[in-house]
Amino acid sequence: AALALLCGSAVAVVVWKWLGERQIQKKMEEAQRTRDEGVKKMAKAVQQFREQVPSVQTDAILSLPLLELAGRLQDESLSPKTVLYTYIEKALEVTQQTNCVRHFIPECEEQLQEIQGQREKGLLYGIPVSIKDHIGHKGQLSTCGLVQYLDTAEQEDSVLVKVLKRQGAIPFAKTNVPQSLFNYDCSNTIFGQTLNPLNHQKTPGGSSGGEGALIAGGGSILGIGSDVGGSIRLPSSFCGLCGLKPTAKRLSAWHTPLLTMDICSCPMPVPSALGPMARDVDSLALCMKALLCEEMFRLDPTVPPIPFNEEVYSSSAPLRIGYYDTDGYFPLPPCMRRAVHETREALQAAGHKLVPFSPLRIHYVMTELFLKTFFADGGHALLDVFTGNIVDPSLKPQVTCYKIPRLAKKLLALILKPLLPLLLKLKNVTMISTRRSVNELWNQQHQIEVYRSEFITQWRKLQLDVVLCPVLGPAFTMGFPGKLLPAVSSTMLYNVLNFPAGVVPVSVVTEADEEELKLYQGCCDDPWDRMMKQAVAGAVGLPVAVQCVALPWQEELCLRFMKEVEMLSRGK
Repeated sequence: AALALLCGSAVAVVVWKWLGERQIQKKMEEAQRTRDEGVKKMAKAVQQFREQVPSVQTDAILSLPLLELAGRLQDESLSPKTVLYTYIEKALEVTQQTNCVRHFIPECEEQLQEIQGQREKGLLYGIPVSIKDHIGHKGQLSTCGLVQYLDTAEQEDSVLVKVLKRQGAIPFAKTNVPQSLFNYDCSNTIFGQTLNPLNHQKTPGGSSGGEGALIAGGGSILGIGSDVGGSIRLPSSFCGLCGLKPTAKRLSAWHTPLLTMDICSCPMPVPSALGPMARDVDSLALCMKALLCEEMFRLDPTVPPIPFNEEVYSSSAPLRIGYYDTDGYFPLPPCMRRAVHETREALQAAGHKLVPFSPLRIHYVMTELFLKTFFADGGHALLDVFTGNIVDPSLKPQVTCYKIPRLAKKLLALILKPLLPLLLKLKNVTMISTRRSVNELWNQQHQIEVYRSEFITQWRKLQLDVVLCPVLGPAFTMGFPGKLLPAVSSTMLYNVLNFPAGVVPVSVVTEADEEELKLYQGCCDDPWDRMMKQAVAGAVGLPVAVQCVALPWQEELCLRFMKEVEMLSRGK
């Protein structure tokens, strides 16, 4: 009888699990159907427009830089309707190839009518804009690639979307993200894997990977992403774009859903920031100028009312620039260090003063400040969001690691720690399992403030205006980001510090870089270093970028520096 009861219970558990998974599958299939129907409706709308206006010079419109396109819309030599449908048509093509658009926004046609009735044309009048999945838009889902958020559409626009619309922009697409946003690949079990348009074997990066792919493929001219560990800068690096992570709170994040475990929105000592992504630096500057307006300061009183400082952005005064080509924590591939060296030489030749700079204690930043803060609850909130979800394959290495019991992780770290330096990286992972008290969290916040103060003191002692440094790249082969979380130290640092930081493409991977990669040993030729080598191999012709950094609230100076780097690299 006991055996029968046990067998019956086991069968009941299996059936219960199967029914749960079937329910999840149904929800996912419904979401996919809704997306496919939306794509068909947009394709039909484009076709109707094409029949009405058959003579549109599509390539000419798509090739215009944002500033020139904005000028043509302002002087009415191009109509918002023509530009919108031209970009939707291109976005349909790009997403068919790369799966970058999560949903088109049908309300874009209402916004098109709305702006044509406005008395004053905003700075972004008639500009089609794409937005990351979790940025709130009325009537649209904000899913973070998770099944539990498929049922509830947003009741109102986020502040940022309201301001974009007030400035005449037309949000037309929401772009794909990795499941939970906590990954720099771009895949989830509902909407699938997004590909890098420059090489379909490579990831576009994440978590703003759909934005990166759509803009790099030519299907959007301006996008809004978010960044809490590199989520704007990594896709920009992988896809050859310019991207800016501002100081957190320079732009409003109000009404961007704060999910149970939305890493890219969580109110923590390491804050998230929303920011622009585009093909060139002038586009980022125009976007920031448009957003930093009275409307934003009125809608979100927590945003400091600091308008865009055009004088700083337009300045041509020589800069005093700190530089480094490695943070000493996770050595990057040779091409990324080459990019820093070449950019340094070009800046020096242009009359700027270059000063060697060493970032302080990056091991400490990654282990004590970043990971301990993010996983203050022992990783339980992150695991909770996967309840009722099928875990995406790209996240399985991370999620499996979080599930290892705390004691097992500690024992593993103690046994293996003396063997190799690589286990400093393993030690990082073991910290995830430790719950922290309120006092420990307060102390954590204090340690971050102390570190930030030390970093600024070092910066000021050298009298620096800005810093030039590497960014992770080139684009990884798909599947590797989930196995190489520690590799994001180059971007993570400036989230911990809450400094504005941007990425500018300056070169491409050469055959010589690929040959040199064969000799790459990283820190100590450990499994992580060998995995890095595999992740970036086969990247000839893909973009190589650098990172530009300024002190908090100095986005205009950061952009001015990025513009200088961009002009020198294009001149070269």
